[in-house]
Amino acid sequence: MSRSIVAVLTVCIGWVTAVADDGSPTINLADPPASLDVSPMPVKVVEAYPNLRIARPIVLTGAGDDSGRLYIATQYGQVFRIEQGDEQVELEDAQLVLDIRERVRYADKENEEGLLGMAFHPQFADNGQVVLYYTTTEEPHLSVISRFTVPADERGPQGSGQIDPDSEEVLLTIKQPFWNHNGGTVLFGPDGYLYIALGDGGKADDPLRSGQDLSQLLGSMLRIDIDRQADGKPYAIPADNPFVDRPNARPEIYAYGIRNIWRMAFDPKNGDLWAADVGQNDWEEVNLIRKGGNYGWSLREAAHRFTRSGKGSGPSPDLIDPLVEYPHTEGWGKSVTGGAVYRGSRQPGLQGMYLYGDYVSGKLWALQYDRDRQQVTANRPIAWQGLPVFTFGQTDDGEVLMSTMMGGGRIYRFQLP
Repeated sequence: MSRSIVAVLTVCIGWVTAVADDGSPTINLADPPASLDVSPMPVKVVEAYPNLRIARPIVLTGAGDDSGRLYIATQYGQVFRIEQGDEQVELEDAQLVLDIRERVRYADKENEEGLLGMAFHPQFADNGQVVLYYTTTEEPHLSVISRFTVPADERGPQGSGQIDPDSEEVLLTIKQPFWNHNGGTVLFGPDGYLYIALGDGGKADDPLRSGQDLSQLLGSMLRIDIDRQADGKPYAIPADNPFVDRPNARPEIYAYGIRNIWRMAFDPKNGDLWAADVGQNDWEEVNLIRKGGNYGWSLREAAHRFTRSGKGSGPSPDLIDPLVEYPHTEGWGKSVTGGAVYRGSRQPGLQGMYLYGDYVSGKLWALQYDRDRQQVTANRPIAWQGLPVFTFGQTDDGEVLMSTMMGGGRIYRFQLP
């Protein structure tokens, strides 16, 4: 059922919510309906590896091979591997399985570049393939999506897991007009295709109007098949991609109208694709991504008309507003960090909750979504130190991890009393 937004606004005691045609509203979390559970979540945020410090840990993931290992990628261009269950692990115990810092451009003053994404192929145990998204040093503001390989004799329980730096195969390059809004998450979906989150290219106000321009890749989420090659490219276009038959549209595009998705994740149980899109001046938002969906930027910022671009739009059947939004205030935050749906076994009370946070305020929340009713039923705050929420990740067994770059780079987990 479509979540397209009809041209209806419900205004009540000073707060506005856009109402979807399936009855599911965009909820302003700063002034929610009485039906929303906003009670504090009795969760402790504890260091998963209290002796481990890895600088700017931007990707936390298992390899999908049930090896019990956790991979940690840094924004500088390194990938470490640890035993997931070794809570006392230290940096000297971690295996450095890839180091491409000489190829990766990162600068503190332009800190939305660097190594931004890493995903293991669904058949990694057999083919050893790993996909990385990074900003290359070859020319300014050039994003690269590349495939690397772990050699056959380095795979498996006894293998070193070393990713061969000389195996790099560039799949796609994307010229970025500015240093910010690069998105950067790469994921393999339940369908086996590679999903790539791109920002609008940066600066402010979407100056290239890329969010609503299907002729360019920026401002979109891409979906490609890296197991096939076609049309002279090192990848193929899935036949059911939504814009393959539209003139002047890039066939790689899966969804668009995106400003800067900072972390997205598939729900391991049902395949829902969760994405947090960082706002500009007024609103942060969390979305469920649907094939062919237009998420409004830069006509809309969350569930509101965006006017700084020179034009904006009210609610429209062609534009999908988010599930939830929160305002740019000290009490809420100014840069949403997308999380993951908990599907682990250690904390049953978190089962099915989407855990996410804010980079600026350091706040954390646990969101509950009722798929049958297509409605958010809870958004419960989680108390902790309030450090910048850098990224979220997930282990092969469904546990959700979170990192901050503060204190040398720390990794946390969630624990119910």
